[in-house]
Amino acid sequence: MAESQITELITQYGYLAIVFLLALENVFPPIPSEVVLVFAGYLTISSGLNIPMTILAACLGAFIGAIILYGVGKLLSVHQLQKVLAGRIGRVLHLKGEDVVKAGSFFSKYGGKAIFFGRCVPVVRSLVSIPAGMVEYPFARFTVLTLFGTLIWNTVLILVGHYAGHAWNSMLAVVDEWLIVILVIAVIIVAVFLVITWKRKRA
Repeated sequence: MAESQITELITQYGYLAIVFLLALENVFPPIPSEVVLVFAGYLTISSGLNIPMTILAACLGAFIGAIILYGVGKLLSVHQLQKVLAGRIGRVLHLKGEDVVKAGSFFSKYGGKAIFFGRCVPVVRSLVSIPAGMVEYPFARFTVLTLFGTLIWNTVLILVGHYAGHAWNSMLAVVDEWLIVILVIAVIIVAVFLVITWKRKRA
């Protein structure tokens, strides 16, 4: 899907388009979530969208997509998925059997951390839900890790678009270049926030 089509959908349908596009992005990796999120962030200063509802819509969409792929993982084996991706479906999705193996290896190596941090890694972000389903990773834990991972990533990119304003498009290249740095900063900010909140509750 072209960038112009993505921005047009969000402009016309707002939160509903964000939910739809983020769900679709999880199932169809070629759709760039960075464009969806950064542009949505920009719209929070140029339209009726607000930041909390935009973040909520983005997390809901990403979670819906993650659940779909978790279900696919429970239904299909690695061999079956590789066979499917070797055909026309793989060409349409721009995915190969090796991508499933890559996501599976990532999950095997990092376990629950893969679900959390994988939300910020291209391709893995979408496919990590499949091996989680295959090994029947506890759904409640999968849900929590997925929501927290997507919450951090979505919030960061939406805020990037919000503060970049009309320069939102040029920020996409910066996001790609500084992907890991942005992720580390986001995790640190969330960790500090959680610690402060915890200390206040105990005080």
